[in-house]
Amino acid sequence: MGQKLIVGRYIPIDSFIHRLDSRAKLLATILYLIVLFFANNWMTYLVLTLFVGLGIYFSGISFSYFLRGVRHMIWLITFTALLQILFTPGSTMYFQYGFFYISREGILSGLFIFLRFVLIIFISTLLTLSTEALDLTDAIEFFLKPLKIFKFPIHEMTLMLALALRFIPTMVDEAEVIMNAQRARGVSFNEGPIMQRLKNLVPLLIPLFISSYDRAPQLATAMEARGYQGGEKRTKYRELTWKKTDTAVLLSFLVLFSAVYMLRV
Repeated sequence: MGQKLIVGRYIPIDSFIHRLDSRAKLLATILYLIVLFFANNWMTYLVLTLFVGLGIYFSGISFSYFLRGVRHMIWLITFTALLQILFTPGSTMYFQYGFFYISREGILSGLFIFLRFVLIIFISTLLTLSTEALDLTDAIEFFLKPLKIFKFPIHEMTLMLALALRFIPTMVDEAEVIMNAQRARGVSFNEGPIMQRLKNLVPLLIPLFISSYDRAPQLATAMEARGYQGGEKRTKYRELTWKKTDTAVLLSFLVLFSAVYMLRV
């Protein structure tokens, strides 16, 4: 279970994508998501898919990791696509019964919604697997600096985000250990009525909550013992460095936006 979760995981590979500045990768991901919502036909989605494919290729990460991210969301994606198909009327109708429609436009809309979700998962997975959590939070802190004018606690928020990303895999690994221990005692998490399954989760959630609660003061003590101090005077061991390749990557997204805009119907 822990190894199946990709959120918060980082795969250390010396690839072109890994060497990019985390600010460039975060900004590129945001730009891609914006461009994605401009796509409205097969050609635009083909261009966007090829673009993500190039990113996966240059990251050196196995494609199975990206399929794993989609697999955990496949039922939600499929359900959303089916809703789009069944409730979208069109000029070319194949079936109609009450409020339910199956039309050419609805089928295309459902397929596009499906592709959109898959591409969103792919690009976000590419960001998290190729960027360390600390570098990602540093990038977020950089882009939130203008909020200091309004006395927004930027550093505290990014610290909480970094800790959350760091301990998600740890908590999942602990949950797996507890589940295995409960299964050894005869507890089944996948059988019985829905209410029984929810009751069976209690022996899992309580020890997981207690272990997380105990870890908080230990983490605070460890940070204080190392002389941690937040705020403006705190220096960073690794400074973010913007390079020409980062600028070139962002320029390629401008080309992508132009291509998608011209191919729109």
